[in-house]
Formats: sequence, C-alpha cells, structure tokens
Amino acid sequence: MQGHFRVEVRNNGRTSVITVSGELDLASSAALEEELEHTVASGTEGVVVDLRELEFMDSTGLSTLVKAHQRAEGLGKQFGVVRGPQQVQRLLSLTGVEDRLRFADTPEELFEAD
Repeated sequence: MQGHFRVEVRNNGRTSVITVSGELDLASSAALEEELEHTVASGTEGVVVDLRELEFMDSTGLSTLVKAHQRAEGLGKQFGVVRGPQQVQRLLSLTGVEDRLRFADTPEELFEAD
C-alpha cells in the first residue's frame, strides 16, 4: 500500500532536504529513488534525506539510500541523513549502513558540518 508513503522536497538554494514519511519498502522505494536521482542531478551542493517521519523501512529502502549516497559522492556532492525512529535506526545499524553514511539529528546539523 503506497498510499501511506510521501516524499516532500525543500530546497534552500545550496541544499535540498527530502523528507520521507510512512513506509519505505518495495512498493514505495521507486518514488524516492526517482526524487533522489532528480535532486542529486540538480544544481544543489548537498542532499539530505530526513527519516524522522518514516514509520518503516525494509532492505529496498536501505538500498535506495546507499545508491543515492554513491551517486552524490560520485558527483562531488554532500549527502546526509537525518536519523529516523528507533526501529529505522536499528535496521541501519544492524546492516552497517549507519557507519557508511553521514547522520545527524536535524537537517541543520548537517548544514553546519559543511
């Protein structure tokens, strides 16, 4: 059921923040992947994915984040993730993704680190 998934993009000129809410899984990951591809290819210097409103994420969602990070790095752009709820962070931690990506508690923390 993809009706529960939503992607919103905010752009402050330098950085785009992509907020995802609902369930990020096989049914919804294509929508996020499409938005990430567009955003990474745009003129912004950095991309932040905000997971705070995410209720669930499976391995497809993990893969989408990792691919977007690799694409951004390949283009010389910053890529960061705002930590999600405990169950989402647990998945990121158990799979080692948390160690590979740049995480913060708010988008502002990621901007300050630049």
